[in-house]
Amino acid sequence: MRAFSTKVLMKIIAIGTATPKHVATMEDRFQISQKMYRGSEKERRVLPKLYEKSRVQQRHSCILGSSSGDLMERQSLYESVEEQPDYLGPDTLKRMQAYQEHATPLAVNACQQAFEMANLNPNRITDLVTVSCSGFHAPGFDLDLIEQLPLKRSTSRTHVGFMGCHGGLNGLRTAAAYTNSNPDSAVLLCATELCTLHYQYEGGADQIVANALFADGAMAVIGLPDSSNHAPQTGWRVAASTSYVIPDSVEMMSWSIGNQGFEMTLSSALPQLIYDHIKPWLSQWLATHDLSIEEIRGWAVHPGGPRILAAFQEAVELPADALRHSYDILQNYGNMSSATVFFILQQMMQDENHLPCLVLGFGPGITVEAALLLPI
Repeated sequence: MRAFSTKVLMKIIAIGTATPKHVATMEDRFQISQKMYRGSEKERRVLPKLYEKSRVQQRHSCILGSSSGDLMERQSLYESVEEQPDYLGPDTLKRMQAYQEHATPLAVNACQQAFEMANLNPNRITDLVTVSCSGFHAPGFDLDLIEQLPLKRSTSRTHVGFMGCHGGLNGLRTAAAYTNSNPDSAVLLCATELCTLHYQYEGGADQIVANALFADGAMAVIGLPDSSNHAPQTGWRVAASTSYVIPDSVEMMSWSIGNQGFEMTLSSALPQLIYDHIKPWLSQWLATHDLSIEEIRGWAVHPGGPRILAAFQEAVELPADALRHSYDILQNYGNMSSATVFFILQQMMQDENHLPCLVLGFGPGITVEAALLLPI
């Protein structure tokens, strides 16, 4: 058997995930075109085709009261442009009020699933790391987790905010730093994203693609230090992590706060940028851990969209099915920003042996975040 690095930054004891109950499906694209978009007639005609190209068959959303029927009657946040042609959507205050209402129940659900899997008392947690880029309020859902799980009132808190789709990996690095520095620690990492609160009524093809991709979801990871005797339920450990800012890429993606929610810009040139830069950087980093791309058996690549996955797969020269878990999560859940790669990991852990595994996410910068997972 191949001998891997013995470094253990954190044992992954359990992963829990949660989504809102109801979904928007591909069938809703025609109603969205007619009732929830105020671009040109050409853009409205092309909208259903762009939704089809996203490959997202369904997306969970916290604002939906049902998964079928008239889309405008299934939710109360967004209004129809058929009745108000100048309507631009709810203001940011209304969207943040919805975030405050829905973020905590989703986060608690994911954490409870993780604790059930780990067979660990929440009172054991010493450090809480939360992640979100889709909403703000203070006190935030981290305080709600302490109250409702409950965790000890002495639990230290760290929030990773507004970093985008790779934020979960920044949170994982922070959690691993705690377990690597304190042999008595126990860390709860929770990423919660309500991206469907930021639907935009105009903005052209790039915005239509963003509207088609993003969804709601939460994940929780329980991590313990190498010295812990608690039985892990996954057999996976965090061995290393890294970060890379691609040169001259700052205009490729942005996530900013507007009057009608948070606004994303996503350049159509992003897949080519990833194709041009990813392999040399990745090969060099893996070599520092005595590994090559060919030795990686599991790829948990954040599905920012099908073109990004295709560019990554071609650049790294992966087999046709190497990213099947990323495509599956994209198809059935959409892009849940920072929580997404942990849905992929959870699915991979139920499958055949995927270790060594690389987890990668992309975000504004363009920044690539990665974690190397090895067997315990």
